[in-house]
Amino acid sequence: MPVDPKNLTTEFLRLLGFQPGVEEHRLDDGLLIDVQCDDAGRLIGRQGQTLSELQYLINRMIFQQDQRHPKVTLDVGGYRTQAREALVKKAREAAEKVRRWGDIVELEPMNAFDRRIVHNALKDDPGVETHSVEVEGTAKKAILLRPKH
Repeated sequence: MPVDPKNLTTEFLRLLGFQPGVEEHRLDDGLLIDVQCDDAGRLIGRQGQTLSELQYLINRMIFQQDQRHPKVTLDVGGYRTQAREALVKKAREAAEKVRRWGDIVELEPMNAFDRRIVHNALKDDPGVETHSVEVEGTAKKAILLRPKH
């Protein structure tokens, strides 16, 4: 029987005590499972940490059933969509500073999911290149933006 990410997510959240409304949307690189519920803040957690952990668990359960299934992105109440838009805006503003002043700009440390958003947002910018760099004392990495020569 093929894996059904929408039903799996719905049942998983019900078992955790939530009454979710769940929608599934196709993305270029996988699926978006968008959850609506009364207590969205508990599912999102501080800085999206709980949401990231739930997404990891959902993807692990799917992978156990079908190793070729595309990755699922879990969103709650549009949180990731809004956060992604804010991150892309911040990346473009930083790129504008690099182009205008020729300086290197460092963005704050972020997780791999957020770094991928920044790298993708600026990958076609002819004047700026991006690099992830280790940040001592944390598992997160910062992104350096510098002029492309």
